[in-house]
Amino acid sequence: MWRRLQSLAGSLRDLGGCTRHNSVAAFTCQNPGGGDSDNSQRALRVDKGGRTMPFQAVRLYIQDHHVVMDNGTVQVTLSKPAGLVTGIRYDGIDNLLEVLNRETNRGYWDLHWNPPGGKGIFDVISGTSFRVVVENDEQVELSFTRMWDSLLEGKYIPLNIDKRFILLRGSSGFYSYAIYKHLQEWPGFDIGETRITFKLRKDMFQYMAIADNRQRLMPLPDDLLPGRCQTLAYPEAVILVNPELPELTGEVDDKYQYSCENKDNQVHGWICFKPLVGFWQITPSDEFRTAGPLKQNLTSHVGPTTLAMFHSSHYAGKDLVLSISPGEPWKKVFGPVFIYLNSASNGEDASFLWEDAKMQMMAEVQSWPYSFPVSEDFQKSEERGNVCGRLLVKDRNISDDYILASGAYVGLAPPGDVGSWQTECKDYQFWTRADENGCFSIKSICTGDYNLYAWVPGFLGDYRFDAIVNIISGCDMDMGDLVYEPPRDGPTLWEIGIPDRSAAEFYIPDPDPKFMNNLYANHPDRFRQYGLWDRYADMYPDTDLVYTVGLSDYRKDWFFAQVVRRKDDGTHVGTTWQIKFKLDKVDRSCSYKLRVAIASATLAELQVRVNDEKARRPLFTSGLIGRDNSIARHGIHGLYRLYNVNIPGARVVEGENTIFLAQPRCTSPFQGLMYDYIRLEGPPFSGSSNEASGSFK
Repeated sequence: MWRRLQSLAGSLRDLGGCTRHNSVAAFTCQNPGGGDSDNSQRALRVDKGGRTMPFQAVRLYIQDHHVVMDNGTVQVTLSKPAGLVTGIRYDGIDNLLEVLNRETNRGYWDLHWNPPGGKGIFDVISGTSFRVVVENDEQVELSFTRMWDSLLEGKYIPLNIDKRFILLRGSSGFYSYAIYKHLQEWPGFDIGETRITFKLRKDMFQYMAIADNRQRLMPLPDDLLPGRCQTLAYPEAVILVNPELPELTGEVDDKYQYSCENKDNQVHGWICFKPLVGFWQITPSDEFRTAGPLKQNLTSHVGPTTLAMFHSSHYAGKDLVLSISPGEPWKKVFGPVFIYLNSASNGEDASFLWEDAKMQMMAEVQSWPYSFPVSEDFQKSEERGNVCGRLLVKDRNISDDYILASGAYVGLAPPGDVGSWQTECKDYQFWTRADENGCFSIKSICTGDYNLYAWVPGFLGDYRFDAIVNIISGCDMDMGDLVYEPPRDGPTLWEIGIPDRSAAEFYIPDPDPKFMNNLYANHPDRFRQYGLWDRYADMYPDTDLVYTVGLSDYRKDWFFAQVVRRKDDGTHVGTTWQIKFKLDKVDRSCSYKLRVAIASATLAELQVRVNDEKARRPLFTSGLIGRDNSIARHGIHGLYRLYNVNIPGARVVEGENTIFLAQPRCTSPFQGLMYDYIRLEGPPFSGSSNEASGSFK
């Protein structure tokens, strides 16, 4: 496939003006966070003849309106004092960034904010002062700051923002981080999004890679212009009508199809085939990203654009707007992230660039926290602490013994309610996965007070260790055995799905052939195709889904999202799904428990009725919930919600019963719910694990 794409790329257009030198092999997989030995290693390179040669010392050139960092491998030009990346020279190519764009639209930090109750403002963060923080043969670190005062109220966000850029000797790339600071006496604000954006040359970078199985030759930005595409249900999604590459004709492109969970979003970027050059965004830690490891963010998309997302409300809505109140001091360091560049000789396999980028990502992760950022606000390894322990599960419906919490997600996040980590967006979070024995180790935690949180795939709900965990510099805290008791009143009578906070295990239909993105044909992420919400009406044009416990298979018979049903006149109606089940005997003096775990909700309402679909009042209603927008944005999950519904024994009967799940809100095609898992429990345990007063057939 790579050979075919290289051949195809060669015929795309004349790249013109791009020269390249092959005298020195690319030096990869540095250990940037290491000590002196690593500095000496970075001082050497290997030429094509296998000889070691010294790397050039880092040099800084300060001009009237620009400043240039140069280590002989990479040359980075920034505007002064704004701190916008205007040029990246690498491997003989004068500029990897889009030279057709203005200098303000090539490489920049940005944010989207608003005063409380005010309109949103998009802000490309431009510094107003510049200073050199470090300048020596081994490292240059530059600072571009924008300070706030009351005269700027309403024009700029009330933050002091210090953007930093770092170039190391021997490094095939550069680092960037920023310190945001709000003083107590300043007015409040909301932030919906902040990130770093790079706009690459469209005549060069046309192949995008996000994961081993998420790579493709991408449309050009011109293909998204009027007359060359057809806009679909929202502006970001289009059908390619007249693309420059004819083989893409008829495909759908939508930047949300390339979203990724934080835990998997460590390296992504672009490949140029002529010459063979890669541009990669590497995020070595999730600690400064908001909302935990499952939060989904944008990555790369048509532009060619590469993003380092630090905070966004995507797949969550207003629940993940970062709100700072008047009188609330706040400070946070975002980053550093690494912009990595690599190359290969023409005729070599281009897949090397992706594999090399992954190796470099692993080297950056191993080097975290970096030792070289100068700011005292970025805590170094010796200033941080470590925590370890073991998590066990106690669920007496499964076993009277403790169960090892294999694969549990365990993390430290600011103190809050159970599960609050998934909407926490002001401070830092530190997460890991437990091993097969439930043992976990979280290293390099910033000092401060935290709660320890966890959730275990295969079990409902969230765990929180109630006591505050205080991290001090140099601590190694062993928390011993921790026990999570997931929600449980009685034995499981039946269940639908897998409690894993995702709807991916349910039935995901084939897309309408008119709305294909061929990247996801025969792909495990089937849910990323556009327009799947409309397939429900194709399958259920007149009546809604009915699921019969014991006969139906949730992998085939439970649609991945309870969406509205489109009618012939273009309007929509709410839907009511049915779960049919039989009880061979009923204890009418006891309650049954229905547990409904929601993987996502978008302006939806869950109403539960039992054996009476027309009951004026539902047994339970969630009220209006969710702004996740996961249905439209192919997210398969948003924010996790768990509802526990008591069903009086008088509401069920011996024989056939029906639970009605209604979602009545229907003003938009994207309103609806994604279920994670549903379980009906019998009356509470009264003796051993297997004893219950109701039974199921």
